[in-house]
Amino acid sequence: MVGDAISHAVLPGIVIAFLFTGSRDSLPMIIGAGLLGVITTFLIEFFHRYARVQADASIGITFTWLFAIGIILISVFAGQIDLDQDCVLYGEIAYVPLDLWITENNLSYGPRTVWTLGFVTILIVAFIALGYKELFLTAFDPGYAAAIGISTTVWYYLLMTAVSLTTVASFESVGAILVVAFLVGPPATAYLLTDDFKKMLFLSVICGVVAVVIGYYLAYWLDGSIAGAVAAVTGFNFALAFLFSPTHGQFFKRRKAIPV
Repeated sequence: MVGDAISHAVLPGIVIAFLFTGSRDSLPMIIGAGLLGVITTFLIEFFHRYARVQADASIGITFTWLFAIGIILISVFAGQIDLDQDCVLYGEIAYVPLDLWITENNLSYGPRTVWTLGFVTILIVAFIALGYKELFLTAFDPGYAAAIGISTTVWYYLLMTAVSLTTVASFESVGAILVVAFLVGPPATAYLLTDDFKKMLFLSVICGVVAVVIGYYLAYWLDGSIAGAVAAVTGFNFALAFLFSPTHGQFFKRRKAIPV
């Protein structure tokens, strides 16, 4: 849920970075969103620990407030800059092939977003591979992690920074709706399919890829929103896992509960 909050709360960071630089280049936006992501995490922890606000309320207050500020900034400056609510909420997936990376020598390297997301993917995979042990322990047994000298606070903020980086890199092409759907949907589906953490990571990726492929062709068939169709398929996949997962599915649980 903190990741969900960050995906909304980084919006004012993106807008402010755009206003200061006058550019939609990825680097300033990543910096702006990264700073807002860390600030969001600090605010959530501050309200929860020091203001004695419940964790869910702290998350809700922080991200709705910051997201509202971002929407206001977009609305105020919508007539002066090339940034709008539809771009932020729904993304521009269909236009990704048109946004090419062209050098000064007129050499085309393909869609710019593919390079950006590819680079971010490499960074995230490297982060998970190098910090797998620390991430695993701080997520599932923070008490033991602290006892053996692992700083749970440092790794928590590193993880939230990675979430911020992923969010802002994805915003332009997929929008906020699909970012939230992918932060929650595929991992939740994988969580119902296995209890092994490594398998869960791979299944999350597979569930995301399946949702993208089916959702894209569903949107093409319906002539509707690509982001909406992909998010809908993500929810459908979760429903299937919830009902028919061999380990945690409700159908199999009920069958086991029926006396022979």
